[in-house]
Amino acid sequence: MAGRDRETHARLLGAAAELFAARGFKDVTVREICAAAHANVAAVNYHFGGKLGLYSQVVSKAIDTMRATTDAARAAGVGASPEQKLRAYIRVFVRRVATDGPDSWIHRLMAREIADPSSALDRIADHVITPRIDYLCGIVAEMTAHSAHDDVVRRCALSVQSQCHAAMPHPLATRAVRMSSDSASLDRLAEHIAEFSIAGIQQVQKVQQVQQVQQVQQVQQVRRVQRVQKVHRRGA
Repeated sequence: MAGRDRETHARLLGAAAELFAARGFKDVTVREICAAAHANVAAVNYHFGGKLGLYSQVVSKAIDTMRATTDAARAAGVGASPEQKLRAYIRVFVRRVATDGPDSWIHRLMAREIADPSSALDRIADHVITPRIDYLCGIVAEMTAHSAHDDVVRRCALSVQSQCHAAMPHPLATRAVRMSSDSASLDRLAEHIAEFSIAGIQQVQKVQQVQQVQQVQQVQQVRRVQRVQKVHRRGA
């Protein structure tokens, strides 16, 4: 691809990302994208084969960025204890997503995909969401000595990820929580999420242990009653 073509390609991709994130796939026209990118109206077809092809490339760009965040969060915890892995994951994730930087269009695009899913949502789930949840499930499983496929483990992982997503910049968070986005504030937020999550996971583990003991005691009580009833029947 020639230098000028590469520049046009990049401008179209950037303009489309902002427009799709702001208004969604259905409400953005090719003409609007080309105008925002200062490109010929035929440029979308030339570079991407049409509006759908352009949207697919925008989603791919978002997926690559989100996967890089996941990879960085995982790398930060290599060789660490489960609790340290969790802290590292949360710290990296919050630092990357809680600021209103050049990639903030991704948050808006994902919100639109959730509200009005396109065929791209399956790709996002397969390449971004599922790997993140699976990684967190592995950490929680290590902390609790449960299977990573246990429903309780998956619920704990979902709770952690949901808290991280709540840190993303959006109008409600700005008005209701008044979260700051400076580095020190983000580190404090990450530490709070980590402490809250670890304590919660430990408490869930304690509750499960108590429930298991109670279940064993109930079974033993039933068996004792059955033995007593059996003795009484014999005596009768």
